Amino acid sequence: MSRKILLVEDEPGLRMTLVDRLQKEGYAVETAATGEEGYQRGMEESFDLLMLDVMLPGRNGLDLCRDLRHQGIAAPILMLTARDQTVDKVLGLKLGADDYLTKPFEMLELLARIEALLRRAYIGVAATGVHQFGTVKVDFRKAEVTRGQEKVDLAAKEFQLLRYFLEHRGEALARDQILKDVWGYHAATSTRTVDVHVAWLRQKLEDEPRQPHWILTIHGLGYKFQS
Repeated sequence: MSRKILLVEDEPGLRMTLVDRLQKEGYAVETAATGEEGYQRGMEESFDLLMLDVMLPGRNGLDLCRDLRHQGIAAPILMLTARDQTVDKVLGLKLGADDYLTKPFEMLELLARIEALLRRAYIGVAATGVHQFGTVKVDFRKAEVTRGQEKVDLAAKEFQLLRYFLEHRGEALARDQILKDVWGYHAATSTRTVDVHVAWLRQKLEDEPRQPHWILTIHGLGYKFQS
């Protein structure tokens, strides 16, 4: 599956150039032209990497970076800016950015930095076995789930379902598919079983279970885990 990148850049020419090159490199690219639009896209969809221009109309890139991090968005963030000032770079890194690239830049350097960030993110998760979204932390090695400072008790099947969602984050998953992969189509199960277990997970992990932020319903199909 192609790695998915969100590019938030207000210069149409540069945005088009970057999209064209990144797509040729095999990445799936979504774009936004303002900080507010970038925030909405970043919260509504799951991305493997975020590229944020610092000088954006409305909500600037630094504020956007900070706000996304406060909402639990953990994807690597690469800041793009025309300003070559150390204070800006330091501030961006303190607000949660992972790397910084000053315009104008060579495309090969940009691609190398993207590859490094994606590789580092993958190795970090694989090495620790830890996933985090919002205030929820899942440690697969210890089979533990915490929400804030509180331990969350999950039944075995709830934990298996959560693992499945995390492994397929950002994908639209049909109930039948979930039932097959998690339950193995046991005779005693039905698609209603999936709905019940999702409801239990939402009660334990979501701030507002009736208006879920992480485990979303795809009407007529099933569910999508967004993180």
